[in-house]
Amino acid sequence: MRDLRLPAALACAALVSLSACTADGVKDAVTPDKPKDPITLSANVAQKATDVRVDTIVAVKAAHGSITSAALASDDGKSTVKGRVAGDSWLASERLEPGTAYTLQVKGTGEDGKPKRIIRHFTTQPLTLAQQTYPSVAPLQGETVGVGMPVIVTFDVPVRNRALFERNMSVQSTPAVDGSWTWFSDREAHFRPRTFWPAHAKIKINLRLNGLPAGGGIYGQQDQLIDFRTGSKRVSVVDVAKHQLKYTVDGKVEKTIPVTTGDNGHRTREGVKVIMEKFSSIDMDAATTGVDSEDPGYYNISDVRWAMRLTNSGEFLHAAPWSVGSQGRANVSHGCTGMSTANASWLYHHSRRGDVVRYIHSPRPLEARNGWTDWNVSWSAWLRGSALHKA
Repeated sequence: MRDLRLPAALACAALVSLSACTADGVKDAVTPDKPKDPITLSANVAQKATDVRVDTIVAVKAAHGSITSAALASDDGKSTVKGRVAGDSWLASERLEPGTAYTLQVKGTGEDGKPKRIIRHFTTQPLTLAQQTYPSVAPLQGETVGVGMPVIVTFDVPVRNRALFERNMSVQSTPAVDGSWTWFSDREAHFRPRTFWPAHAKIKINLRLNGLPAGGGIYGQQDQLIDFRTGSKRVSVVDVAKHQLKYTVDGKVEKTIPVTTGDNGHRTREGVKVIMEKFSSIDMDAATTGVDSEDPGYYNISDVRWAMRLTNSGEFLHAAPWSVGSQGRANVSHGCTGMSTANASWLYHHSRRGDVVRYIHSPRPLEARNGWTDWNVSWSAWLRGSALHKA
């Protein structure tokens, strides 16, 4: 009788079209490839949505694929929102403008290799100017200032969310310094370093406030990006008792000027002051400082030359040709620091906004916030005025 069994190898060959075999002749089923998924794209703004909040950060997420491109722009062509693609997501880097129609277009490719696109048309909430707060900034773009110049941000509508705003207000200096914000009110914030700015520093202000909720239904109206720099370290020291001003550059005395300051009834204030404004000519009316025209101390002088403001209350450095005989000998002014026209012109042309003027040996202290009095505040007290309480 014949043996009809085939060797194992031949048996496998016979069944090759139907199955696979192991080395010992046991067959395994062939598993078909799992189909690849198409991409799905989702956004955090709905199609035809209205009243989308201006503080929305538009985001798109991809599943089973990656985003290849994204664009978000206003329909009127005035605003393009920047963003970045990171693999399976896209995130806007800016907030939105109020009362604006936008179109979002996103393209992606799925695991199956097929492309897909979504489009979202939406409109943001309308806001009146009274619902937006605009940040005005000093120094100005490109300005060169003195080492005592604070960064000043003034809001036209109050800010309640100070901590949130402060986290979005950065100041960077080269060389680097420790610095902090202090809030003088809901409308005004100042930034200064621990000590004066370095000479010849490059400083960048970056306020990312557009669309940021300020509290009470108010939103930031605009971002601000401002670059400025400091010049040499110019510091004038006015000795009230000795009736003289010493002007220094980077610690070296460049000029000593005889001056007159406030008389016994109008003492010039002691403390660190900063040049706030410069006028080649100005009319000085005592009424602007609260002195009635019937007061014996009233004055109204036109065309005062080479004037530089130091306080809100009206202290200036300026030319005073009428008091040359007292300059360097006696204090006879109503609080300003007077000098000859030639000396005032020289000082004016060697000074910048933000230069430091320190007054010593006066019995009258400088009041807080009577001018840019930031440098009269201790560093610990300055930090306490920050909403974040840190440098």
